[in-house]
Amino acid sequence: MIFVSDASGTTLTHLSISAVERDTGLSKDVLRVWERRYGFPQPERDANGERMYPMQQVERLRAIKRLMDAGHRPGKLLSLDEQSLDTLAVRQTRSKVVDEVGELQRLILDLLKAHDAIGLRQTLAQLLMKQGLQGFVSETIAPLNRAVGEAWMRGDMQIFQEHAYTEQVQVVLRSAIHAIPNRAAKPTILLATFPNEQHGLGLLMVEAILAPEGAHCISLGTQTPIPEIAAAAHAYNADAIALSFSSAYGSKQALAGLQSLRAMLPSRVSIWVGGELIRRIRRDVEGVTATASLADILAALRQWRAEFGDAK
Repeated sequence: MIFVSDASGTTLTHLSISAVERDTGLSKDVLRVWERRYGFPQPERDANGERMYPMQQVERLRAIKRLMDAGHRPGKLLSLDEQSLDTLAVRQTRSKVVDEVGELQRLILDLLKAHDAIGLRQTLAQLLMKQGLQGFVSETIAPLNRAVGEAWMRGDMQIFQEHAYTEQVQVVLRSAIHAIPNRAAKPTILLATFPNEQHGLGLLMVEAILAPEGAHCISLGTQTPIPEIAAAAHAYNADAIALSFSSAYGSKQALAGLQSLRAMLPSRVSIWVGGELIRRIRRDVEGVTATASLADILAALRQWRAEFGDAK
């Protein structure tokens, strides 16, 4: 279940039909027609018999409205489950930006080569405002990271330029994350990297994906000793730990560390791992969920809420 807070900070689990209309842009009449014709949404009733919509249904309605605005028919959308809606939304977004990606990457690389830090930050901030935080991370930053890394490997970029890029991205992401109201909702997720893993941008990207979903993210930063991660999980009563591994991290070291951390934690604490290294590791670690993409992070969050959200 997805939780939101009202102006007083009170956690809400349901919205009235008027609130859903304001939140999603779908009229009350449309909501009632869909309920009769398609069997969704399926509101509950309060003591006065008024419709009250669970937040999970509101989130699905938001996704349906976004896809309707992109030209999809509601009848088809209402027959899809959440995973299919996510897949369709990703495909829709990619179809819009595919022609822009190459040009955008050239622009960013040119700004880096010109040592124009201000221009780079302004460009990134404009893209963030246009795409929204989650779209910005998945459709702009993720491919840009690969483009910048490939440019460095080809010798087209110096290390200080790659560092300048990372710093500007972090500034923009942190500013956007801090602007999100802190709902302190479940799950509580610790973000960290193992010792000798200095790359923290992956953690920030994960936080930028999870924070808009209402997850309570606590970053421990980079190079955190494994026993300290376990101690923090106990201190913060964490529900999950998200770890990021760059391509430079050793696979054997990562696997050994994950096995060690898993043994230190109660089974109720989930471990989610992601990053470029995960794409190369073929071996599974029991009790550890590999997330090969940012979409997989959202899937892990939804799976956790489906299993534990109502009980927390």
